[in-house]
Amino acid sequence: MQAAPLFTIGYEGATLDGLIATLREAGVTRLVDVRELANSRRPGFAKRALSEALGRAGIGYAHVRALGTPPEGRAAARAGRSAEMKRIFGARLAGIEAQAAVAALAAEGREARLCLLCLEADPAQCHRSLVAEAVAAAGGLGIVHLHPGADSAGR
Repeated sequence: MQAAPLFTIGYEGATLDGLIATLREAGVTRLVDVRELANSRRPGFAKRALSEALGRAGIGYAHVRALGTPPEGRAAARAGRSAEMKRIFGARLAGIEAQAAVAALAAEGREARLCLLCLEADPAQCHRSLVAEAVAAAGGLGIVHLHPGADSAGR
């Protein structure tokens, strides 16, 4: 039996309904929020509201702060210094707490359909790609990047 793929998704430019519809279409059973701070100015995307909306949709939610980008990495990303952000996050990812989180997600990902969430629409510009690569390597999983529509109309 082949393991389920590991999904990733960014909510930049998406609506909550569009995000949930995309997750449902992919058969995601649990969304793993890999933002260090699970806050958002966008309605519905802060930790509590997102968790509640996902729960109503039958999708589990977990916030794994250890896999979030530290403040200096977020500053580098906002300034467009992607290589610097990746270097900073790489140091975080090599840490004991992050490695334990990667191992746990790799084990869970062999049994469930997980999706890593962060803000950026483009996975190549987001640390979630680095997290996905680490989890996929540890769990023997493939990676699929999901792209939610701006709304759920037409889904």
